Amino acid sequence: MPLSTRLSIADTLTLGNATCGFMAVYFTTTGVLIPHLTDSGDGGMARSSAATAVMLMLMASVFDLFDGIVARKLRASAMGAELDNLSDLISFGLAPAYFVLVWGMVATDANQHVSALAAIVVLLAVVLRLARFSCVTLRDGIFQGMPSPFGALTVVSIVLLELPFIPTLLAIIGTAWLMVSRVEYPKPRGKLAVGMLSWIVLAMGMLAAWALDSPGGELLLQTGCALQLVLGAVIPLFATARRVNTFRDNRREARAAAQG
Repeated sequence: MPLSTRLSIADTLTLGNATCGFMAVYFTTTGVLIPHLTDSGDGGMARSSAATAVMLMLMASVFDLFDGIVARKLRASAMGAELDNLSDLISFGLAPAYFVLVWGMVATDANQHVSALAAIVVLLAVVLRLARFSCVTLRDGIFQGMPSPFGALTVVSIVLLELPFIPTLLAIIGTAWLMVSRVEYPKPRGKLAVGMLSWIVLAMGMLAAWALDSPGGELLLQTGCALQLVLGAVIPLFATARRVNTFRDNRREARAAAQG
């Protein structure tokens, strides 16, 4: 094969990301939507399938985290950046938007048409974010706007909280806005990457407890979803604090140089 079309190890991880996103759509359809439309399922089946779909999105975020690390440590193919964007669009654009769409169809207090518009807003926010990421150069160590994996997990957390329709809708649209905003988020490197991976594993455990209807599983899920929303609001403060510290250091160095 030509060198430009050979897959690297990082590309294989990226394809794992896309596969997880597609399977999340599959489980949302077969385990939640179709049983609802045909009145052939029970609550346990829908709960298990919804949990599986969200776990697959979490797995996609793990693949997305590691493909970047592997690409930096080893090598990236000429297709790496394009594959990453396309896979992210499936896993963190289409899958959560479809999750919102299905929620609008199965929830008793939701408006199907308004939910469909909210799903479109989520999808377009990810499309715009990925397009901007490809053509805008930022300083090292930060993202401009909420990263799409984090945005996707925040969107599904909002849905799983089972709040009233209007607050849920506003929170989803607010998350979509954060993804295309200029709010700075730190890139998951070093301790932050370890913390993010630990959070993903913990979230999977909460989802499993909820899916199996374990004692306290509902409370665990609600706590995890609420923490996801809090993290989305708090994490930008780390990037802001880093920028303030850098500014202070530069001023201190400038003063020292002027005095010397």
